[in-house]
Amino acid sequence: MRYFEDFPVGEIMERGPYVVTREEIIAFARQFDPQPFHIDEDAAGKSIYGGIIASGWHTAAICHKLMVEGLLGQSAGMGSPGLDELRWKKPVRPGDSLRIRIETLEARPSASKPDRGALKLRLEVVNQNGEVVMTEVANALFARRPPTP
Repeated sequence: MRYFEDFPVGEIMERGPYVVTREEIIAFARQFDPQPFHIDEDAAGKSIYGGIIASGWHTAAICHKLMVEGLLGQSAGMGSPGLDELRWKKPVRPGDSLRIRIETLEARPSASKPDRGALKLRLEVVNQNGEVVMTEVANALFARRPPTP
């Protein structure tokens, strides 16, 4: 179990990989982002992308999945008050293998709630070619380590 104190500023962690399939790209987009370059092979081929690409929101969801499975699920996370930044840098295509890099940018103990602290994290989603496809700066709350009796 990782607590607030276990995230030193400057630490970089990697999690993943996750391989994106054509079927899930289309299924996600049909439900949440039904733009032609996400759901229609012919239209996507004629677009500036030259083929089906994942919705940026799908990429963000994959990032969050990797974060939960590889970090938050084994930590004393208490949720998030939100993001400061979210950028989609390159398209994600069927067959891409994604991993995330998580860097601790800031760690601030709460002044009003001594049982928790706030972290500012930079996340990069990277494909199999080492290309950064998405970045985000997230804020997260973590419980402080309980005092030992």
